[in-house]
Amino acid sequence: MLPLDPQADIGRRAWVTCPHCEDHLACPTCRQGGRCPDHWRYLLANTGSLLHLQCPSCTHVWDHETGFGATRTHWTRTTSGPHRR
Repeated sequence: MLPLDPQADIGRRAWVTCPHCEDHLACPTCRQGGRCPDHWRYLLANTGSLLHLQCPSCTHVWDHETGFGATRTHWTRTTSGPHRR
């Protein structure tokens, strides 16, 4: 089990299902799409719509693309300068 990330702060939370422990499956509130007081995740950081999360139950760390709000642009560098891909 990983330790909690130093950026983990209970004040920055997200209600996203954990792909590792799936602890939300036994929770009626979570199954109905609600925000229960037990199954939140640490929001470690974000880049636009990409969230970097950690589960407080199993300490799994993962990225979650919300597809909402600001989107990220991928840039590659070539000899003629930056280009979008």
